[in-house]
Amino acid sequence: MKSEFFQKELARAKEALPGEVVSFIEERCSKSHPESHLIAVLHKVQEKLGYLGKEHMNAVSVLMQIPAAKVTGVASFYHFFNFTPRGKNRISLCLGTACFVKGAGKVLDKLKELLAIDVGQTTQDRLFSIDVARCVGACALAPVMIVNDKVYAEVKPETVAQILGEYGFQSSKVAQITAKTTASKAGK
Repeated sequence: MKSEFFQKELARAKEALPGEVVSFIEERCSKSHPESHLIAVLHKVQEKLGYLGKEHMNAVSVLMQIPAAKVTGVASFYHFFNFTPRGKNRISLCLGTACFVKGAGKVLDKLKELLAIDVGQTTQDRLFSIDVARCVGACALAPVMIVNDKVYAEVKPETVAQILGEYGFQSSKVAQITAKTTASKAGK
């Protein structure tokens, strides 16, 4: 019989994670070598919650009966895990050679200016996060920006606000830039 302390920790761990994740962990733990499923479990937690908070990793530790240091160590080893909440809209800007040469650095500066965050950060309203990629394999379309799963080609600093506007970004600058873009297209 497990101790009363462990039972309380187990209940607390189950409360820290969505039921679907708890069921997934229980299923994985019923198989042989449950610890080999740790990465899959961490992916499932991040898929459902958007990031791996300390409380989430501690819950995984308790539910899988793996030391918390090992869970944290595995999560921090792999670059695809996030430890802070990510925005609803994830922006990934390619900074590979072709994209950088064609102006991705200036696009990044515009993103940072408009959203008032840096790479790896999330806006206060949790609407946007900025990340960079070393290469997305679309060099002919450089510079490339991906928002969620939509690829934007030949992005210029002047078009960033308009692109963000598609995802709910509000700024007087967006209205001004959209008006200028519409006027210049009408003049063609």
